[in-house]
Amino acid sequence: MTIKPFALMRRALRRFQTNKSSSSENAKTLARHNRIFKGADNYGYFDWCLATNIVKWSGGYWNNLSYDAEDLVHISDANNYQDYIHPDDLETLNDAFRRIMREGVAIEATYRVRKKYGGWVWAEIHADATRDEMNWAHYISGIVLDVTRRKQAEQALVLSEARHARIIKSSNDGFWEWSAEANGFSFSSRCWKMLGYTEHDDIVNQRLDRLQSWRARMHPEDGRGFDQALRGHVKQRSLFDVEYRIRHRDGSWVWIRARGHMAFDERGRPARMSGTNMDITELKEAEEGMFVAKEQAEAANQAKSDFLSNMSHELRTPLNAILGFSHLLENDAQLSVNQQNNVGEIAKAGKYLLTLIGDVLDLAKIEAGHMEMSIESINLLSLLEECIGYLKPRADLAFIQLILDEKGAKDLYIFTDRTRLKQVFLNILSNAVKYNRTYGEVRVSCNLCDAGSVRIAIDDTGPGIAESKKEEIFQPFCRLGAEQSDVEGSGVGLVITRQLVVQMGGEIGFYNRDDEGSCFWVELPIKSDASSMLIEHERTVSKVHLAASDPKSILYIEDNEANQRLLIQLFAGYENIKIEIAADAFKGVFAARVNQPDLVIMDINLPGMSGYEALGVLRNDPLTQDIPVIALSANAMSHDKNKGLEAGFNAYLTKPLDVALLLTEMNTLWSSSSKKDVLEKEAVNTKGLQC
Repeated sequence: MTIKPFALMRRALRRFQTNKSSSSENAKTLARHNRIFKGADNYGYFDWCLATNIVKWSGGYWNNLSYDAEDLVHISDANNYQDYIHPDDLETLNDAFRRIMREGVAIEATYRVRKKYGGWVWAEIHADATRDEMNWAHYISGIVLDVTRRKQAEQALVLSEARHARIIKSSNDGFWEWSAEANGFSFSSRCWKMLGYTEHDDIVNQRLDRLQSWRARMHPEDGRGFDQALRGHVKQRSLFDVEYRIRHRDGSWVWIRARGHMAFDERGRPARMSGTNMDITELKEAEEGMFVAKEQAEAANQAKSDFLSNMSHELRTPLNAILGFSHLLENDAQLSVNQQNNVGEIAKAGKYLLTLIGDVLDLAKIEAGHMEMSIESINLLSLLEECIGYLKPRADLAFIQLILDEKGAKDLYIFTDRTRLKQVFLNILSNAVKYNRTYGEVRVSCNLCDAGSVRIAIDDTGPGIAESKKEEIFQPFCRLGAEQSDVEGSGVGLVITRQLVVQMGGEIGFYNRDDEGSCFWVELPIKSDASSMLIEHERTVSKVHLAASDPKSILYIEDNEANQRLLIQLFAGYENIKIEIAADAFKGVFAARVNQPDLVIMDINLPGMSGYEALGVLRNDPLTQDIPVIALSANAMSHDKNKGLEAGFNAYLTKPLDVALLLTEMNTLWSSSSKKDVLEKEAVNTKGLQC
């Protein structure tokens, strides 16, 4: 076939244009690849020619490791490459290359590469071989990338998982998880071991839902609480922390504390909940044992309180007669001097016994935490002067000088209980006088401390405290050998003093002085705002007189004959007072209805009917409901007084009888009654005028 020259020219032109177009596309592709290599800072592209053993590199991988173009010439020699590989990873990398050449398997390996100025980075290589028709490898090409951050994250995850595994193992807790995606519950094996099972036991796997299997073993009472806590956590997002009992394999109950947290999806729906189970059986048993011990201790404490209350009653009843009759005899002008001295000794012994009873009861109340405090602002100097004045007669008998250094106590106020603080000072001052020497001295001084408190120091010139006895000074019923002397004491005064000071927020201590004697000090917080202080009026103690001058009748309900005679003789000197005695409550109630007395004085512990029952009868009877009733009882505990006042007694007095206090209460009651009568008469007169 003949081809025209023009056609040949056109074919040649098309081939030229085709070759030119192909060359242009190759150039574009090469330029695009160069741009990719240039932008891949953490990537290294390589082509290893096995014939020349030269590796050509592209990308910014080596630049990121601080190597320059001159370094790359050395790195490009395949024989030198292993100099940059971590020794521990070299064998792994060589194995990978041997396999690609022998077995034709593409490689993927991770190893460490040395940076130019020290340190290592993690690299990951992906490569494959180019082979000829004889399956001989001529080129190995691929990519190397920096995976340091990923390896650090993986290592951190491994460390975290290992740490969590150690925590889980050491905590001995069980773990559980619920997933909405999996729609099921999973428990760790530890959860089932708490119940005596393994996770492979049939009882565990008898149902599809293990939560149901777990829930079915809960105590019925606690299961409802578990469900409620779970609903509250899901709906109100409240804390899920619940304790419940669950049946053990051996039939016993195991206490579990379950805590968990729910995660919600973007729509607010429950997605996943994880939590822990802690076996708290031993803790619960210990709590139960402590509860039982607490009940036993409270029962023992109550028994002690009951005993002290009964002892107080039994001792105060005869003391009422002893002190009452001695009071009458002391005022009898017909007694001789010798007889008056004898009566004085009786009264002194009775008062000492009463003080001893009070000390024991105070100690019991403090130990039980029932010592009541009435807080008020107290002028320190005024209180100290009052205490010293009280003890001065006793000190004068022994020619002991009481000295108060007023300088440090001026304008100082203490915010505490006046009566208890006075008791503290009297106890210490009394000991300073009692254990001092004749012609001795007791000095009281006050000094401000840096911590906003004041230290009251009481120095004496007595024999001091023996070194061997210092540890016993605040022990109850310990008198440091003074029990062998003729000095009276119970051995509980300082014990009460220290506990009272502690309740006031203060401190107490003592030391032997270098010259002679000892110093007891009390440190108490002060109240510095003088403008807001309550200024106390000077208290004057005077003899109380019965204010009523018109005829009055008293009904005394008392079964003890000595106490009956005491009150009869007490009011014998008042011509306007008529007193009637009833030996039991039944006779007393009848006498009150018949005679309508102006006052009833009544014991609590009466035969047949108690004073409380008799008071109830009087208050419910229209004929007697307005008659004032005073309780006079040997039940002297604070709860006895509170009970009496709550029951409706107008006043509650204790035995031995304080005559002045009784007269004061009578004056108050009859004064109130007189005012009421006047108001009622005025109301009647006004009503008559209106008519």
